[in-house]
Amino acid sequence: MERRDFLKQSVFASGMTLIPSFLKGMEFLSPDQLSGYKNVIIIQLSGGNDGLNTIIPISNDIYHSARPQIAKKINQTLKITDDLAFNNNLKAIKNLYDLGEVSIINNVGYPNPNRSHFRSTDIWQTASDTNQYLSTGWVGRYLDANCQLPYQAIEVDNSLSLALKGNKMNGIAVSDPNQLYRTTREPFFNTIVANTQKEMLDEDNQGYLYKTMLETYSSASYIHKTSKIYTTNTEYPQTSFAKNLKTIANFIVSGLKTRVFYSSLGGFDSHVNQLNSQDRLLKIYAEGIGALVEDLKKNDRFNDTLILTFSEFGRRVKQNGSRGTDHGAANNVIAIGGSLKKAGVYNELPNLHDLDNNGDIKYTIDFRSIYATILNNWLDVDNQSILNKDFKKLQFV
Repeated sequence: MERRDFLKQSVFASGMTLIPSFLKGMEFLSPDQLSGYKNVIIIQLSGGNDGLNTIIPISNDIYHSARPQIAKKINQTLKITDDLAFNNNLKAIKNLYDLGEVSIINNVGYPNPNRSHFRSTDIWQTASDTNQYLSTGWVGRYLDANCQLPYQAIEVDNSLSLALKGNKMNGIAVSDPNQLYRTTREPFFNTIVANTQKEMLDEDNQGYLYKTMLETYSSASYIHKTSKIYTTNTEYPQTSFAKNLKTIANFIVSGLKTRVFYSSLGGFDSHVNQLNSQDRLLKIYAEGIGALVEDLKKNDRFNDTLILTFSEFGRRVKQNGSRGTDHGAANNVIAIGGSLKKAGVYNELPNLHDLDNNGDIKYTIDFRSIYATILNNWLDVDNQSILNKDFKKLQFV
């Protein structure tokens, strides 16, 4: 197609839904063409959430002496055991814990931890070693190996995280399915779709671009149509985070054939005056998750859903001079679901007597063991081919 003709058609193309005939079969897949029926929702607490003030070793003297201004007092917590308590802003999570629907996995990290937000986030999202740089995410490689269309992994946001980027296929980033649909039906986008020939997809870089745009076009149609099936009447908090979770609930209950959902809550880089900022964010997190779980339970989808919450690293055990905490290493991970095999406190508490040379908690569980467990035990796929190593499986699902 000549550039002049292309531009002309871009201006005057109608808003009709145009799609090459060879792509028609991509629009919808029957359930038996998809891997499994369970889904996982991954929540990232971006910025490095302080795990010690989230799941609190309330009886540990070292915790209190290392944090004279920011350690939580007993009346600022929700008791789990005599030695452990939730931050009192996690009431909704504590309620789920009491129902046997929460597993707390302690001391999660990786060898030779990196304390840069950007690098550690990349490590968590790609499942790489510290000295290994990967261009694909662990969810993206799951898509490559096991899925046929990008909407089988959705990030509810305006941009796509590295975690959902594969070699052959990327997930879809969408905060508003209606807006995504409208965008892909604009004249410029329609013209590209209408004039794409099958042989164009075989070209290297250009072919990849065409393929990505066509997959987005097709996925936008599917997401738009399917997400209309269910609109929740559950009351969610008036926060952006809760709005994203509400969108995920609508997708799940509508029957969207998505295996992995991804969302995040930022602001956890608490170097200064940590108590107020972290408490506020933990409340936003807990109330949003509480509404999501209520919604899924009402619609009989909670037992098929696993919610995983992580942060790229924890914080230093000792508070700093600004009533905050600096970048640390190992942290806790929270798993929530109606089909947990081991609820409660999954493993040993952080050993505050035996810290690393930087004064950080040492890891005892590699975060990739959690991924391997989800892939193997929950999504029922070959985890080793996706993670490039065979990691120990855990027993929380």
